[in-house]
Formats: sequence, structure tokens, C-alpha cells
Amino acid sequence: MPRLLPRWLRKAIAIRLPGLSKPVVPSRFIKAKSTGPLGSGLSYRLFLPSGSARNDSLPLLVMLHGCQQDAPDFAGGTRMNALAEEERCAVLYPEQRASSNPLRCWNWFESASLEGQGEAALIAALIGQVACRRAIDSRRIYVAGFSAGGAMACILALRHSELFAACAIHSGLMYGAAISPVRAFAAMNDGPTKTAVDSAYLLLSKGPGVVVPTLVIQGDADATVNPLNAERIIEQIQKRDEALDRGAAVVAAPAEHQVAAGVRAYLRQDFLQRGRLVLRQILVEGLGHAWSGGDARHAFNDTRGPDASRLILDFAREYQREVPLLPKQPAAVQAG
Repeated sequence: MPRLLPRWLRKAIAIRLPGLSKPVVPSRFIKAKSTGPLGSGLSYRLFLPSGSARNDSLPLLVMLHGCQQDAPDFAGGTRMNALAEEERCAVLYPEQRASSNPLRCWNWFESASLEGQGEAALIAALIGQVACRRAIDSRRIYVAGFSAGGAMACILALRHSELFAACAIHSGLMYGAAISPVRAFAAMNDGPTKTAVDSAYLLLSKGPGVVVPTLVIQGDADATVNPLNAERIIEQIQKRDEALDRGAAVVAAPAEHQVAAGVRAYLRQDFLQRGRLVLRQILVEGLGHAWSGGDARHAFNDTRGPDASRLILDFAREYQREVPLLPKQPAAVQAG
């Protein structure tokens, strides 16, 4: 049965499982738009697994697409909805407006977003709205992104860290890698300058935050986002986590070489703080600028693994926030 069904049809043909007296609602991929005091809202898609009900308490994974992508394309390419159905997880796909960026890139280099405002605040508000309106466990909200979406995920995890239990950055850039479109292209090609690294840390040091365990995935053959950017992300988050936890060192464990049949080999390195995993880096051999293990019928996806979507969900589900913190007065959400 198709997952995307009109409301009247869902009611008419609700699935019944053997031995159950009540119908089980099929999975849904809802199209909607946020509204509120921050201005014109963001369109988004929300996946809810089959059988989800108002009294559930589902984890929520926020997925931020890259340039030249939209929410349905990103969902299809990553195959995240199929995994979320298995794991009983809701998935939120905010969608960048063409009016904000003609290539639909998230503007991760704008000063407003770097301060936690602008597009970063719009996404954070949307997350709060959805989490309050749907049956979401606010202790288990995660954010992940690819390319420009990965750079925005990094901003959210650092500037709105109170929202998230974990973060994943695939082929992205560190917080503050650039402050203009021109510098953004330069950072993508050559990595951030030392001035950018120092300025970014100065910005971060002025704000509060909490440690958000982070997974960084990068292809070593990426010609669009230099793999050096993954190293800068790791270094930045190491320094940030140590500052937040009274200088407790973030220690690198030995790198592990992973090889599985039919997929690319990759290096995995874990970083521990007080014995707890707070950072994981995965460097995929031969992967270009594409979602690892994705559906190649969609742009920016490579069918050969490892399966980034599975790696992200496996990493994220190990974490939850001790104290859920969400916006007190979420703006309205209009369902489409």
C-alpha cells in the first residue's frame, strides 16, 4: 500500500493486523508548513511510522538536505523512511525555500545563523512545533544533514544544543567555516582558514551550550567538500566539548579499519570524554560528494556503502537528553 495517502483514504482502508481488533494506521509522509512569529514558515515533510498514535513517544530525526535537493528527494535518496519504519522513528525534513537560496542550499555562512538566529532559528522553531504537536519524545531528538545541510546541522548542534541528543554531519563543514558565499566556496575547496577557525571559536565561547554527541561521515574522494573539512569539524567539537565539561579531555581511540562484503572500506575513529563516546569519525574510501549507501536514482547518492542512514540511526539511538528543553510557546503548524 502506498505510504502517501489522502486523509479520507487512510480512514477508509486502515490496515488490520491478524489477532488485533483495532485497525493499525499505515505509515504517513505528511506535507505541511510552519507558521509563527519568526516570519514566513518553512515547508517540510514528516514521516510517521505505521501504528503511530497520539499517546506514543517516538524519537525524532531531523534531516537537512543539501543543495539542489528538496525534502522528498532527500528522503528517497537516503532511504531513511524505510529504516525509520523498522526502528519506529519519526523523521522531519525541513525544506529550504528557493526564494532564500536559488539552489536550495541552507545559508550556513550567514551571520544570523552563526549567532543561532536566521535560518537556524527557523529550523529550531519548526522542531519545537512538530515535537509539541506530535507524539515525540523530546529527550530523543536528533539532527543530521548532508553537505550544506550538514553545515547547518553543525550550527544547530552548537547553537541550539539544548534541543538535541545527538548530531550527524555527512560531507559538511564546521561551524563558522565561512561568513559569505565567496568564502564558503573557498572553505569547501581548501578547508577553513586559521582566521575562520579562531573567529568561530570566539563566537562559540560567548554562548552557553551542552555536549551533543556527534558523528562525522566524509568521503576521501570528495571533490566538492574537501575531506580536510571533516578534520576541522572534529577538532572544533573536541575543543568545544572540553570547554563545556570543565576541561575534561576528549581522547581519541585507535582508528579501526572496517571492511564489509559489497561495500567500500572505511576508517572509524571514536573519541571519548570521561569514558563516554562523544565523537565518531567515519572516512569512506573512494566516496565522492554523495550520501554513502544511498539510492543512485536520486542525485548525490552512491549505492555502495557503508549505509550512512543505518550508521546515523545506530549512533543516535544510543543517546537521549537527560532534561528535555523545547520552546515554551511553539507557533502553529498548518498541515497540508
